[in-house]
Amino acid sequence: MPTQTLPDVDAVVVGAGFAGLRTIHLLRELGLSMQVFEAGDDVGGTWYWNRYPGARTDTESWAYCFSFDRELWQQWNFRERYTAQADVLEYLRAVADKHDMRKHIRFSTRVNGALFDEATNRWTVTTEDGLRITCRWLITGLGWLGIAYKPPFSGMDTFRGESYVTSQWPKEPVDFTGKRVAVIGTGASGIQVIQEVGRVAEHLTVFQRTPNYALPGRNHALSPQQQQELRHDFERIWEKTFNHVFAFPMDPANRLGSQVSDEELERVLEAGWEAGGFHYIFETFDDMLVDQRVNDAASEFVRRKIRAIVNDPETAELLCPKTHPIGGKRPPLANFYYETFNRPNVKLVSVREDPIQEITPTGLRTGTAEYEFDVIIYATGFDAITGPLAAMNVHGVGDRTIAEQWAEDAKALLGLASPGFPNLFAILGPQAPFASHPPVIETQVELIGNVLRRALQDGSERVQATEEAAQAWSDQCDAILAATLLPQGMGDRPWFLGANVPGKKPSTLCYLGGLAAYRAEVDKEVDAGLPGFDFTRSHVPA
Repeated sequence: MPTQTLPDVDAVVVGAGFAGLRTIHLLRELGLSMQVFEAGDDVGGTWYWNRYPGARTDTESWAYCFSFDRELWQQWNFRERYTAQADVLEYLRAVADKHDMRKHIRFSTRVNGALFDEATNRWTVTTEDGLRITCRWLITGLGWLGIAYKPPFSGMDTFRGESYVTSQWPKEPVDFTGKRVAVIGTGASGIQVIQEVGRVAEHLTVFQRTPNYALPGRNHALSPQQQQELRHDFERIWEKTFNHVFAFPMDPANRLGSQVSDEELERVLEAGWEAGGFHYIFETFDDMLVDQRVNDAASEFVRRKIRAIVNDPETAELLCPKTHPIGGKRPPLANFYYETFNRPNVKLVSVREDPIQEITPTGLRTGTAEYEFDVIIYATGFDAITGPLAAMNVHGVGDRTIAEQWAEDAKALLGLASPGFPNLFAILGPQAPFASHPPVIETQVELIGNVLRRALQDGSERVQATEEAAQAWSDQCDAILAATLLPQGMGDRPWFLGANVPGKKPSTLCYLGGLAAYRAEVDKEVDAGLPGFDFTRSHVPA
């Protein structure tokens, strides 16, 4: 394809979801020119692509948004406790329109390469449709879940029915009425799809490898009175959110399960279960993820709930997680998920001991049985965190690709900058906080702003994380993980540790110290003059 060279800019931004839009706002404040590339035909990022039935947030809606625009926040109609995908998209469109951001964005344009020129300290970025542009600063907002993990099943292209992948769902509505449907996978996306498809399909078969601790979402519409109360509570909500370990608008439990009786454990867990959502984990006991007795009690509590909800004892036992602690895989939120298996048209098949062997023209085959379907839905997860940027063909110093570097050692200072890749800031890169994304994104973009202001003030044309600082941050991430019970779940392949993709080296891909602690680390770095970054002035001859 012929190459078209675009005018040089100060910054190229890849992605127009939460990260991309927040970055546009920052670059305008700094007075920098920019070009934003977005593969979709509208803003939204993850929420543009993941439009499958039932898709919604698991953060309360009033904290799954931006804090920088108080006016829009107070005007916004938060319809439900947890925002549906279409409403998230509507909100991001409103942000882009209110702030006239679309003029900076080229839609339907996928970046397929970025090369750092060590002589000029500039990036050359290319796209699939033949565009070429150079920039000083390359900022990516690709999210953690931008690359679907393609299941290794043979025969997928032979299936004569309809096939769908949750993260690449078509815009047109899909009708499951009167159809035999298979859903492969029971992570967060799979659970949300199963709840919806089970209501309308003639028959639904769910293929499960690893059961999850699905917590009751208890989603509900917000009354006008509740919405009005929210509008008057802006400061308190965001103070809670930015100070919460998972960036939720919640208070800490201020209670240790290790210090209470078994009876008190049960009472508090019941209250958390009834409150719904992640209140079960974060407003019950602050030591749930580090104390074995407390975690065992919380895990068994959920298993008892599953057994009480699901009528068939054999199905209930298959749905009970027993091989990882609660929190060892990210618990999804559910809205009548377990109840779905009481429907006469829904069947659960465990493929843990009897894995899927192949997709056939009429359905699929495990080691012991064959099944026929009209529709197969793949909810098999993502090549998370490192996958999206690794797939973009990014070449840094010495022509080394970021895919090569991260395959060996996926570390990034403060989850943002990797040694050997100057002037590149990967929002939500490896070792960013494991927390609700919009508040993390705002924190990281503010850090980028501090780095760029320093570079502009002292004339630096090359900025990169030092190897020593990135290693120290990685060591800190490792130490925090080791202090929790989460490594006990490695056998069940948690995606946030890179263990779900065969051949991918498991590692500490997240900072598990919480958003408040992360923000304190960012403040410490900024207050000290950004010692973890090497600022270099140009050595290019005049």
